[in-house]
Amino acid sequence: MNVFPVPDGDTGSNMLATVQAAIDEADGVPVNERTVGRVASAMSLGALMGARGNSGVILSQLFRGLGEAVDGRTSIGGAEFAEALRQGSRAAFAAVAKPVEGTILTVARDVAEAAGRAAEADDGLEGVLEAAAIAATESVERTPELLAILRRAGVVDAGGKGLELLLRGVLASVRGEALPATSSAAQDIALPVLDALEDEGFGYETVYVVTPVEGDRLDVPEITRRLQQLGESVLVAGDHRAAKIHVHNERPDRVIAYGLSLGTLSRINVENLDRQATQVRDRLAAIEVSTSTAAAVEPSGVPGEETAPASGLRVLAVAPGDGLSRVFATLGAAVVRGGQGANPSAGELADAIRGVAAEEVIVLPNNPNVRLAAKQAGSLAKGVRVEVVPTRNAAEGIAAMLALDPDSDIKDAIKGMAAAAYRIQTMQVTEAVRDARMGRHRVRKGEYIALGPSDGLLASDRDRTAAVMSAVRKFKPGFELMTIYRGEGVSRVAAVRLRDAVRAELPDIEIELVDGGQPHYDFLISAE
Repeated sequence: MNVFPVPDGDTGSNMLATVQAAIDEADGVPVNERTVGRVASAMSLGALMGARGNSGVILSQLFRGLGEAVDGRTSIGGAEFAEALRQGSRAAFAAVAKPVEGTILTVARDVAEAAGRAAEADDGLEGVLEAAAIAATESVERTPELLAILRRAGVVDAGGKGLELLLRGVLASVRGEALPATSSAAQDIALPVLDALEDEGFGYETVYVVTPVEGDRLDVPEITRRLQQLGESVLVAGDHRAAKIHVHNERPDRVIAYGLSLGTLSRINVENLDRQATQVRDRLAAIEVSTSTAAAVEPSGVPGEETAPASGLRVLAVAPGDGLSRVFATLGAAVVRGGQGANPSAGELADAIRGVAAEEVIVLPNNPNVRLAAKQAGSLAKGVRVEVVPTRNAAEGIAAMLALDPDSDIKDAIKGMAAAAYRIQTMQVTEAVRDARMGRHRVRKGEYIALGPSDGLLASDRDRTAAVMSAVRKFKPGFELMTIYRGEGVSRVAAVRLRDAVRAELPDIEIELVDGGQPHYDFLISAE
């Protein structure tokens, strides 16, 4: 169940996969070593490696807070659990450049505040858990008041609802009760869209790694506090031994000067976000440095050996079908299978980045719900410079690949790729799986819907070709080439019929048919 009536339901499956990865890692701790601190540390690592989708990445930060709060402890009470929620909420907010209220982030913060108040009154774990669960329910119910997209659709936030259910499950376990029953018809739930979770900042983005002089220790909370006085979108990821710094402000020199007062700086990078926004008109084309949202600088215990990197620049693309995978491979990209309903985890992407065996890797997520995991993966692939071009679908990814100059500097390469990706017009066509309101329009179950690159509704109709043609008429005129990627289960006859309909209305454009093999979407269409 989500705002957009498409058959992908990613939020629940992504959160489930993230929690399962945490459980699997905890199960691997030897029985005689299972202290609270050791198990929580394992869960944190498992969630970090297994995080899928935006909600999964944010959830992994909550597990990170738990691991930090109980590090070295053999038992946990209400006060420690409240502190874990507080640290987790802070880490989750830090993972998103411009947090927006009405999402899982809001719910996490409200839960942490309620748990803190309960811990002051009663140190018991059960009492704090109960307060957290109640606060989660109330916060989820308020999400439509805070986020317009939820209010218009008449639904609550899916990520926040997932966190509520997780807390209620923990409370039931502590009480020795059966899991609380839920009704699939109780509430409509909204799929969080990255556009609502993350907004690009302006000014300069300053990123570097700081290590203290020998004998000193970094004070991460104090560093965070000082940097918040200097700028916005502050992230300090690491511990007393080393930390990755990320700040947006108008004076990068002050950020660097403060870092030099702490110790030695490396991997310094300064980006002019205003210039990027001018060069790429759509704000979502702003280049995101993947290592800037790391959950840890060099997480210990990450499985797998590092592959010695080869020189040069490579591209890793996430592709949702056999045909699209072949296209990316033909263009020279390494490929990870994934997409709607099958988002690759941060750990899987990190393994793929290491497998590319290059010093510099550009990742094309080709799905808004893979972007945070792709950025988190960059921090896990030690020794490799990883950057992300935030492509929203495979057609944008292919346009980006065609614009790649492998001999250019990586910064120049990603700017050109991002500009090419956002220059084309795209749509995805699928069948509505339930009645829903999308903006001012009512969509009925069984109708075909054409969605823009940010999932906005372009057209809907009981007839698939009619829906596509209505959407094509909304494209900006002047394009010369249209590519139709045929989805899984769609016959070539149906694709040819659609091509002929477009050609009859637009006889002067060139039309290509490609077997994409993507699930969920009958057609992915680009115009350039």
